[in-house]
Amino acid sequence: MAKQKPASRAAARPAAQKKSPARKASAKSSSRKPLKAKARAMPVAKPRRAKQRIAISHYRDQDFAPNGLRAYAHYRDLGIAGATDGLAQAHVIRLIGPCNPAEVSKLHFHDIEFQMVYVLKGWVKTYLEGQGETLMKEGSCWTQPPRIKHLILDYSDNCELLEVILPAEFKTVELAT
Repeated sequence: MAKQKPASRAAARPAAQKKSPARKASAKSSSRKPLKAKARAMPVAKPRRAKQRIAISHYRDQDFAPNGLRAYAHYRDLGIAGATDGLAQAHVIRLIGPCNPAEVSKLHFHDIEFQMVYVLKGWVKTYLEGQGETLMKEGSCWTQPPRIKHLILDYSDNCELLEVILPAEFKTVELAT
């Protein structure tokens, strides 16, 4: 005996799954209400400080320079500060090995709104207030909340980090240990 195909998808559903006209109407109207409520609750976007432009930075070894915050690091600016009118900065940090713990292990914090670090090469051992010592390896990423006390404890000879900070200009405060 051959099976008959149902006339429609609705006919193929069991009776419990079929929607009555009243059920369809209530489902339709209730699904619209949360969307309208969400749209009203959305915050208004803050005006941007200045028009942003495109920044493109290609890897060149000669772009690493000892012109940053730390003497044991060379920095490659990625052009983000200029492109965002100071909204953010991004750079690749090449830590110069071998690590000298007396030089790098200085507890400090940055007066920033946002900071993110991503390990591109090698590894770095850090201390973050409230987190303790953590070994960050290639591919590791972390954020540092505003004014969190931290320091570097050790790093590999080939360590490179990508760092993104908001705003581009900020104050660093070294603390007595």
